[in-house]
Amino acid sequence: MKKIIIPLFIFIICLSNPLMADDFEFNRVEMSFKNFIKCELTRTDATDYFNGKPFKITMIDLFDIQNESDLKIITGAIECFVVEKHLTLYVAVGLKSILGKEQVVYYSIRDKDFSILATELIKFPYKERCKWSQYWIDLD
Repeated sequence: MKKIIIPLFIFIICLSNPLMADDFEFNRVEMSFKNFIKCELTRTDATDYFNGKPFKITMIDLFDIQNESDLKIITGAIECFVVEKHLTLYVAVGLKSILGKEQVVYYSIRDKDFSILATELIKFPYKERCKWSQYWIDLD
């Protein structure tokens, strides 16, 4: 009986640890961000940067997650290999919680680094193509 109770007790303590909850939330956002960007780059916006040329994503890096009012802003960079040269793109995604689910409401991608504020991001409303919610796979 003790063999079962001790691991169960340790598991419960780990779940109640706020640092572990923060890690879980960060990992969830990071996975969703990476999968969302992969989807978006295969859509129409990518043609502005690749001009129809074949490309390969070599890295997607999440920089920051910040909250401004009711908007969660996620920023990052994408490294791509396009016809024998590397290209770095910078991205910002604005999420709002609507009826308990996070949805992309703003999305901007540029070839130069930029500081992003909610007021800047609001200029780029997102026309839903890739749903944010489909990019987190709950393994439970």
